[in-house]
Amino acid sequence: MYNKNSVSIPISDHESDEHGGVRVHTRRKRKIVIHRGNHDFREKVLRKLLRHWILIIILLASALFVFEAFTIGRKPDSTVTSELRTPNKNGGINSQLALGKEPQHDNLNRLDPPRCLKLLPVEELEHLDIPVTEESNGPVNQVLYVSEGESSFVGRNATFSLARFNLFTGNQTLEQRDTSFEIKESMMVHCGFYSLNGGFKISDEDKTYMQACEVVVSTCAFGGGDDLYQPIGMSEASLKKVCYVAFWDEITLRAQELADHRIGENGFIGKWRVVIVRDLPFVDQRLNGKIPKMLSHRLFPQAKYSLWVDSKSQFRRDPLGVLEALLWRPHSVFAISEHGARSSVYDEAKAVVKKNKAKPEEVEVQLNQYRKDGLPEVKRFIGKKALCEASVIVRKHTPLTNLLMCLWFNEVVRFTSRDQLSFPYVLWRLNAFKYINAFPVCTRKDLVNSMGHIRKAKPLQLQR
Repeated sequence: MYNKNSVSIPISDHESDEHGGVRVHTRRKRKIVIHRGNHDFREKVLRKLLRHWILIIILLASALFVFEAFTIGRKPDSTVTSELRTPNKNGGINSQLALGKEPQHDNLNRLDPPRCLKLLPVEELEHLDIPVTEESNGPVNQVLYVSEGESSFVGRNATFSLARFNLFTGNQTLEQRDTSFEIKESMMVHCGFYSLNGGFKISDEDKTYMQACEVVVSTCAFGGGDDLYQPIGMSEASLKKVCYVAFWDEITLRAQELADHRIGENGFIGKWRVVIVRDLPFVDQRLNGKIPKMLSHRLFPQAKYSLWVDSKSQFRRDPLGVLEALLWRPHSVFAISEHGARSSVYDEAKAVVKKNKAKPEEVEVQLNQYRKDGLPEVKRFIGKKALCEASVIVRKHTPLTNLLMCLWFNEVVRFTSRDQLSFPYVLWRLNAFKYINAFPVCTRKDLVNSMGHIRKAKPLQLQR
């Protein structure tokens, strides 16, 4: 039954298990050795990192600094972000600044359809005329302006440590200030321009031109500040009936001539009649700018309507159409934008101090006076936002609006030049909210292309 040629080799189960056990044991040892080697390596690396951690942080910070410096260096300056670049004959790039040209602005000449401003159709704008209305709208029928002798100023300015009264403004006392808010049919108030030696002098030729204006769009740039942006979007009717007047001082004139912006022989640059003002009354150029902004009724004595546009903006709508939409249609005499960020005068005061736009002690004096007078800390008056943004002002020249602007001007002279702080106070004291069209921010954006300020205005050297 068995094959005699076969060979039988016995294998012990114990031996197989033993050898297998040895082999398995060997593999486990090897794994342990490998794990211990990795652990030792990580410990060595960690010790070195801990030993040199200060050096590593310095190296990382240096690398980050170099990267940021490189990135900033490649970013264009905010004033030239939209500069055009053209190839030169050598294959390089010429920028507009290198060619002596002005940097272009993304917003310049942008004339997109208005979103919130409800203008009449173009064909109706061409036939729009200035309405003939009654002389007065409101409780005031006549405003007279204080005229004082220059001798009254001898030694008196020292009594007003924070006020900047001079021969231009008249020296309004606190008692006169309170009286100026007591509404009567005939009012007598300080309103600048009272002295022939008070500053803000304009040539007779310019005065003659300004006295013929019935509707005026005005702006100003003092101290070599912003450039002059040509208005756009107007109808042919408005071009014939509306004056565009830009006020410059001699500093701005020289700065613009260096940029090759020269006034023509007819006194115009494009559509703007440029009026050069000499002998400005304030060192603070922001205060000088309040004169054409707030006292247009004194600069343009025959004008029935005025539209003010800050120098940082380009006016881009038909002026007569704007008057129709913001004054005539809603039966208002004054239109101004609501503030986009804040609603309360007291909140605005905190922002002014935080942004270093006025001295804290000046703001505190102003707020203390307003609290003493009873100005409430509210965000709305009769349903209207309490705080306004005054870069665009549209108004009819009535006794009430003339009074409002005179009192507003007196407040910025007495306290701070931040006119957004004083405007709600003046409205509140006059109880004039019902005559005001406080339009939304989107309407203001429809009215202008915002460019932002290009350069800081230079102050005058001497206080007059």
